[in-house]
Amino acid sequence: MASILHLMPDLEPDEMGYVQTLVQPMTEGEAQRFASIYRSRRREPMLILATTLAGFFGVAGIQRLLVGQIGLGILYFFTGGLCLVGTIVDLINHKRLAYEYNVKEADRTVAMMRYS
Repeated sequence: MASILHLMPDLEPDEMGYVQTLVQPMTEGEAQRFASIYRSRRREPMLILATTLAGFFGVAGIQRLLVGQIGLGILYFFTGGLCLVGTIVDLINHKRLAYEYNVKEADRTVAMMRYS
């Protein structure tokens, strides 16, 4: 059983718990491969926070594009972050946005490893 804390110590606690359940049945080699792939795909909550803050300076929606929500990103861009209301909500929920994206990427990484 591989410890995700050893492989990726920079994860947020809730993300670490989720990823640990995915890595638990893996061998050490598989866990290292997972960590390598997942680390390149995940988004840091601080990156989401920084790009959300950019929305206050006229570049709204970047945070949504980074988490794969293309439609909302374009909508935020053309509406000024839905008149800044959506940007403020994303500012408050930046960790949740990152967590939800990272969970999807972790699941995709595990699925990709199964079929390769």
